[in-house]
Amino acid sequence: MALISSLIAVATLALVHIFAGKLKFLEGTPRSAWLSIAGGVSVAYVFVHLLPELNEAQEHLAETVGETLSAVENHIYLIALLGLAIFYGLERAALNARRRERSTSNQDASRSWVLWLHVASFAAYNALIGYLLHERAKEGEGRTLALFAIAMGLHFVATDYGLREHYRQGYEHFARWIFAGVLLLGWTVGWMGEVSETNRSVLLAFLAGGVILNVLKEELPEERESRFWAFVIGAGAYTALLLAM
Repeated sequence: MALISSLIAVATLALVHIFAGKLKFLEGTPRSAWLSIAGGVSVAYVFVHLLPELNEAQEHLAETVGETLSAVENHIYLIALLGLAIFYGLERAALNARRRERSTSNQDASRSWVLWLHVASFAAYNALIGYLLHERAKEGEGRTLALFAIAMGLHFVATDYGLREHYRQGYEHFARWIFAGVLLLGWTVGWMGEVSETNRSVLLAFLAGGVILNVLKEELPEERESRFWAFVIGAGAYTALLLAM
C-alpha cells in the first residue's frame, strides 16, 4: 500500500513539473496571489513539520558523530544552513552571469551555461525530494506522505514558474522533462534501497535549507510585487492544518 501511495504521489509531482508552465492565470505583474500562497504553504511545512523533525534528528546525529565534531553544536541545523547557502550561491552566480550576457551580447540566457547551472542544481534538488517522498511513505502514515507531497507540489509550481520566466524556451523544451525524470529517479532509488537514519537526517536538513531559500528568492524581489497577504494566508492555513493533524 505504501508503495502504491508513494508512486501516485511522485507521478502527480512529476505532472506538476510538466504542466506547471501551462497555468496562464499565474502570469503577470503583480505576482499572482496563488504563487504567494504556494510559497507560504512550503515555508509553513518546513518550519512547522521539518524543523521539529530535525530537532529529533539532531540528537541522533550528535550520538553518531561522537567526539569527531564534539566542538560543533547543532550539527543538523548547520547542514540546513549549508543547503540554503549553496542554493543562494547558485542563484547569485546565475543572476550575475545572465546580467553580463545580456549587457554584452543580448544573448538568450536559455542558450547559455547559466540555464544548465540552474537545471543541474534543481535536478539534484528534485532527485532528493523524490527519494524523501518514498521515505515518507515507508513511515507508514498516509497523512505524512500527503502533507509532504502537497507542500512540495505547491513549491514546484512556484519554482517552475520562476524558471520559466527566466528561460522560457529552455524550460519548455527540456528542463521540465529533466525535473520530472530525476524526481522519478530519486523515488526509484528510495524504493530500491535505504540509507541510514543519519544520512536521512542530513538529506532532510539540506532540503529544509533549500526550500526556504527557493521560496524567499521568488517572493522577495521588489520587481515581482509579491502579495504579502497571500503568503501569510498560505502559511497560516497550512500551519493550522499541520497542527490539527
